[in-house]
Amino acid sequence: MQDSLPEECYNHRKIEEKLRRVFFLSGYDEIDTPLFEYLDLFEGATASLKQEQMYKFFEPGSRIMVLRPDITMPIARIAATKMKNHPMPLRLSYIGSVYRYEGRGHTRHREIAQAGIELLGSRKPEADAEVIAVAIESLLELGLSNFQIDIGQVEFFKGLLEEAGLDGEKSESLRHLIDQKNSLALEMQLKELAIDADTKNNLLQLPMLFGGREIIRSAMKLTKNERSIEALENIDQIYKLIKGYGLSKYTAFDLGMIQSLNYYTGIIFRGMVKGMGYPICGGGRYDTLVSEFGVDLPATGFALQTRQLLTALERQNKLSTLPVSDLLFVYDPIVDCEGYKVIQKLRSEGLRVEVFLSDESGPSAEILAEKKGISKIIRYKAGKMEEIYL
Repeated sequence: MQDSLPEECYNHRKIEEKLRRVFFLSGYDEIDTPLFEYLDLFEGATASLKQEQMYKFFEPGSRIMVLRPDITMPIARIAATKMKNHPMPLRLSYIGSVYRYEGRGHTRHREIAQAGIELLGSRKPEADAEVIAVAIESLLELGLSNFQIDIGQVEFFKGLLEEAGLDGEKSESLRHLIDQKNSLALEMQLKELAIDADTKNNLLQLPMLFGGREIIRSAMKLTKNERSIEALENIDQIYKLIKGYGLSKYTAFDLGMIQSLNYYTGIIFRGMVKGMGYPICGGGRYDTLVSEFGVDLPATGFALQTRQLLTALERQNKLSTLPVSDLLFVYDPIVDCEGYKVIQKLRSEGLRVEVFLSDESGPSAEILAEKKGISKIIRYKAGKMEEIYL
């Protein structure tokens, strides 16, 4: 948890305002979910978080509740229940904090401020291309530069596992090593597995399959597995769409980026900024998540980490300076009660008006204004205003 001082809080709110505007103009309706949820909600077959990462407590009675560790799952619950009869696809957005123990990373924050979108009800590659495009447009709207969206496809890896006849703990161990790009440990583990040499080589190539569109062509030569080939064709379709939008220069491919096998069912992506060793956004396709609530509803989406965006913008000198008050208003509210109406009129004109509170032991209005960087003082007395410029 952390405090936000005025300048940081001001910039954080500006980030949220800009993202809210991008989401709204892209057709996404904002939704808000409870801060508390029942633990059961996050324990399905597609759960991507462990109980150890959640902050749990008992409500009066016996049921276990958690501080919201994720917003996508509550949105899936709402889509499958309260919004199941709405026209499809559903386009929903959110801005809020989640609470969980990450256990790793550069900051180890427990409160994670997020903003994101979910597109539910379409399996088309156009839906995936849309959410990636909105992610890129969001970062551009914030004024961020030197960022890149890395795109992967978990089904490509699942196809290779299928070809190798692997599942369970072995596949999860391989996934982790590939995702961490630990080629040495991966090679040692593959030597212990009873699979053919070609399949071992294909798996060993995964951590190095990152770069431009040529990566897709290289991957096509590695396998004839139908599931893997379809995954590559899917990611290529999405790339063509993004290129048609004029946004391909912000993207790259990483087939060694393999996140939760239970949660994601297609493309995955994450946003990276030059000079920062951790992602500022992440997302992908999760077609089986909503089915946890009895409704077959494909979905894709992403979440931006807004505090990390704040850090990225600070490093690129893109933050705004906290505005000072436009003027310092000096009057005696007991004697000149009409002065308050004058203040309200000035504020209605969009001016930021700070009222001077006189104190015998404190600084004069001129000294206080100078310290605060306020360039104008208005002295109001007996219905007359005197303007002083510093």
